[in-house]
Amino acid sequence: MQLSDFYHVRRFHSVVQEIVEVDGRLLETPLLKAAVGVVLRDPYFGQPFVEDLSPLTDHSALIGLELGRRATELLGGRPVEGYGKGGLAGMGSAQEHLVACVTTVFGDAFREAIGGGKAWISSATKQAGPGASLDIPLAYKDEVYVRSHYDSMGFMIPEGPLPDEFVVCVAVSSGPRPHHRVGGMTINDVDTSKRSSSDSNS
Repeated sequence: MQLSDFYHVRRFHSVVQEIVEVDGRLLETPLLKAAVGVVLRDPYFGQPFVEDLSPLTDHSALIGLELGRRATELLGGRPVEGYGKGGLAGMGSAQEHLVACVTTVFGDAFREAIGGGKAWISSATKQAGPGASLDIPLAYKDEVYVRSHYDSMGFMIPEGPLPDEFVVCVAVSSGPRPHHRVGGMTINDVDTSKRSSSDSNS
């Protein structure tokens, strides 16, 4: 099955940031952040209120797999540490139509495509016109309370969404926020907890 078998795909849009220096201090390892969005025609455009949105949800794993694959490739071989999702609904579409495409069905497939993840996926959606921006929230993929990875990535499509479109998008990061220093749970804490749980179950 292909994405185009169930959704009217109009275009994909991708953006990559490579952050080398922040606050006058070089990063030991540049931080990569990437976002990918797919612009879909809303099949319910021009219709009155639609009660059953399950047709949008049922095959949304295909969206998650495709966006996850594309986003991971943009990190150039570095593993995904942070992730988030979101989208923009055109002014003739509806926010709920977009949200129907980014439920657990989508999220589980997205996790599979990026190499796994245990944490819930932070999300932001809104209705807006062409050129609107969205800050996609980011958090650590295995534990949402890892404070070092609280971040975001700005995303926009200059010519969209048009009134009959909505955009589903994801963002990934290769590491924590630059020069993070506000404490809290760390990745090492999560790894230690996972090892301890594994030992106790062996």
